[in-house]
Amino acid sequence: MTLARNFKNNPHWLPANPPDTLSDVPGEDGWPVVGTTLALLSDPPAFTQRMYETYGPVYRSNSFGGRLVTLLGADANELVLFDREKLFSSEQGWGPMLNLVFPRGLMLMDFEQHRVHRRTLSTAFKPEPMRLYADALNEGIAERVAQWGGTDFAFYPAIKQLTLDLAAVSFLGIPWGPEAQRINQAFVDMVAATIAVVRVPLPGTAMGRGVAGRSFLVQYFRREIPERRAGDAQDIFSQLCRASHEDGTLLTDDEIIDHMNFLMMAAHDTITSSVTSMVNLLGQNPDWQDRLRAEMQALGLNGTALPYERLGELTLTEYAFKESLRLMPPVPSLPRRALRPFSHGGYDFPAGTFVGIQPSFTHRMEEYWPDPERFDPMRFEPEATRNRHKYAWVPFGGGAHMCLGLHFAYMQMKILFYHILMNNQILLGASSGKWQAWPIPKPRDGLPVRLQPL
Repeated sequence: MTLARNFKNNPHWLPANPPDTLSDVPGEDGWPVVGTTLALLSDPPAFTQRMYETYGPVYRSNSFGGRLVTLLGADANELVLFDREKLFSSEQGWGPMLNLVFPRGLMLMDFEQHRVHRRTLSTAFKPEPMRLYADALNEGIAERVAQWGGTDFAFYPAIKQLTLDLAAVSFLGIPWGPEAQRINQAFVDMVAATIAVVRVPLPGTAMGRGVAGRSFLVQYFRREIPERRAGDAQDIFSQLCRASHEDGTLLTDDEIIDHMNFLMMAAHDTITSSVTSMVNLLGQNPDWQDRLRAEMQALGLNGTALPYERLGELTLTEYAFKESLRLMPPVPSLPRRALRPFSHGGYDFPAGTFVGIQPSFTHRMEEYWPDPERFDPMRFEPEATRNRHKYAWVPFGGGAHMCLGLHFAYMQMKILFYHILMNNQILLGASSGKWQAWPIPKPRDGLPVRLQPL
């Protein structure tokens, strides 16, 4: 979908800026029609590094149908994410990429509308539901890790399958089977469509498959809503069907559908990417496997399930996860659109400017992270974080749009690594080491591993 079509379909959006907007900002427009899109998609980290070295921490490019400005560094992250003046629209930032497949999800809401819906959705992530999710996660993860033990396999597709199986239970309340497999494929197609070069849903294109996947899920959720509203199941879908806004009104069918589509995408693909990068880093640093295992053994649970109440005791495990998220954030860049003029880095920007920040770049800037390529979880102990810029580490975003499911992500990660490390050593196989950077990082060869039983 082109930017022009977005403006037509969303009349409350600011109009498109003239093509020569941002001409005073250093940067480049790339090739006719495609601009810098192909150069960006071919190697996003290299593209950002080259632009930074050439133009500095504020630069202009021309991707996905129009000019945009990239702001690099922790100060830029704070400006855009904390957004004291409510200058930046998440809806109009993400919309050109997500509107056809994930419209009206929480990330595509701003200000008061976002606050109201976020408060309603947060009921699904309160302590009592989280305890129930922890029980389901322990059972499903323990069974699957036992199957992996002593085998050589590609970790990424295996954990992707497991996270979807777990999501089918925790999010949808259904057992794994053909229906859940079809749901999985729909989400895979929808995520791939978000960065499709062809932005209209033509048959045979990635966008066409993504729109078809959304159509399938809309029908599935709409069919299920009446029964879930009438029941008392505790999965996230059922809870949203019974959730109400501050005024006591229930979420509409369309609101439930849009939120479920977005939550499933956000929870499924991001945790898959994050734990894969952590497995890779622990495989490269076996001494840290030993340290985390010792921390887990100190709980005195003798290999049984990791209770929800004991999650907070895995401090080093949390440090290791945070360091993995630093080196490989699951959402490498975050887009916004300026609703009013603003200034940053010596430049003035008009209303309507598309703005991008790059957590993946900021997470490796030496001014915040000495020896940034080294895996060092102790960067996150209290003494080390005390004087670091609060927005130098933003894998879950920040401000009002801080990831709603981050505690679910920490819980799933800790339970997974508890069951892996208590009984196994992670051994990396022969890997190319190459990762696809966008839309969500993943190893191109699946990351060959072996879980060697202790």
